[in-house]
Amino acid sequence: MNDKQQEKYVRLTTAPVGRLICRLAVPTMISMMVTAAYNMVDTFFVGQLHSNSATGAVGVAFSLMAIFQAMGFFFGHGSGNFISMELGRQNTEDASRMAATGLVYALLAGSCVLVLGQIFLAPLARLLGSTETILPYAMDYMRIILLGAPYMTASFVLNNQLRFQGSASYGMVGIVVGAVLNVGLDPLFIFVFDMGVSGAALATIISQLVSFSLLLFMCSRGGNITIRLRNVQFRWSWFIQICKGGLPSLCRQSLMSLATICLNNAAGVYGDAAIAAMSVVQRAMMMANSALIGFGQGFQPVCGFNHGAKRYGRVLKGYWFCVRWATVFLALAGAVIFAFAPQIIATFRNDPDVIAFGKVAMRAQCCTLFLCGFNMMSGMMTQTLNKVWQASILAVARQGLFFIPVVLILPHILGPLGIQLAQPFSDVCSFLLTIPLTAGVLREMKQQQKLTENP
Repeated sequence: MNDKQQEKYVRLTTAPVGRLICRLAVPTMISMMVTAAYNMVDTFFVGQLHSNSATGAVGVAFSLMAIFQAMGFFFGHGSGNFISMELGRQNTEDASRMAATGLVYALLAGSCVLVLGQIFLAPLARLLGSTETILPYAMDYMRIILLGAPYMTASFVLNNQLRFQGSASYGMVGIVVGAVLNVGLDPLFIFVFDMGVSGAALATIISQLVSFSLLLFMCSRGGNITIRLRNVQFRWSWFIQICKGGLPSLCRQSLMSLATICLNNAAGVYGDAAIAAMSVVQRAMMMANSALIGFGQGFQPVCGFNHGAKRYGRVLKGYWFCVRWATVFLALAGAVIFAFAPQIIATFRNDPDVIAFGKVAMRAQCCTLFLCGFNMMSGMMTQTLNKVWQASILAVARQGLFFIPVVLILPHILGPLGIQLAQPFSDVCSFLLTIPLTAGVLREMKQQQKLTENP
């Protein structure tokens, strides 16, 4: 362990917890919100094409982007959890091997998606929720987006590995530069070069390639683990380690994609305007949730380092700090979004039918948004501590156990209102499930703290 790594270890295990989490959370919140903005920017500029079908195509393709993110978070969180624990034990050799292994696995997985996606492009677009009018636009967008699958997946891995090392600011630089470039390239390709939705996709993969290159460069700076291919370990035991830390993320992100597919198919019954409306609502609410995820990600390296160092009191203190402030933030954000729901939707798609359908769904989600703070922080804590079954259940609860069944059943009972109420209903159910699962983990950690303090 070099001097910079030792300095980082001391900071993460001794600095005041609340201040430390906030310092780490600012760059992760920016990174997550910027990641969410990629698709929002595409939605905004494509929405200027005066076609609900084009706007709906970006919403359909969002499910594909969620697949990239699911794979990236699986390998990124799986390797990142291991890295933070080993650095907490001051074992840099195994941490270096895991960093290289996680990245290469992501590149290989992304390449498989690229090949299979291009072969089965039309069936994939229909599966993701395309109607016949949306299908041509969705295929144009997805054909290009798939080209970036390997390095877009790998970018999520590098960003998460940097974050778990307590170097979120380095990851933020790569993400933000790519996002700024995307904002500039979108109007250039869509309007100046008259490429339509294909231009939005091209702008995204170019900007994501720049992000990946910068993130790879940042791994060799600031005491971070440098990626070296000779450290790759294609061994079953290492893949198991990745699965332990990454399975909850894979479940969460995969179900997010599946939930979007189900939502698109359910909304498609009511026309392209309903799909476009729910697409805009998802993007807007995703910004608030991205800020929440970023805040929680500031806690994860603190959790991992201190649990590895057997400083359980600091883990508990950090967890409750995050729960309190996340709940306050989401309550305030929900109130603001509730008040300005029609204006927010009109910014992306100024169509009366889209606004009328979307504002009801957006306001309904705002009413339960504050519950997500406890749900999200509990999931992140259990995942970082390698509580695999608790973390996996919490990961699948919101979108898998509750949202998907509700969005498939409730519209048959309530019509369009069933689609609009599906997400808030699932948030309440997820909150009720999270309480007993988290309580058991917290009791266990308190017992470990007592044993450590009184051996």
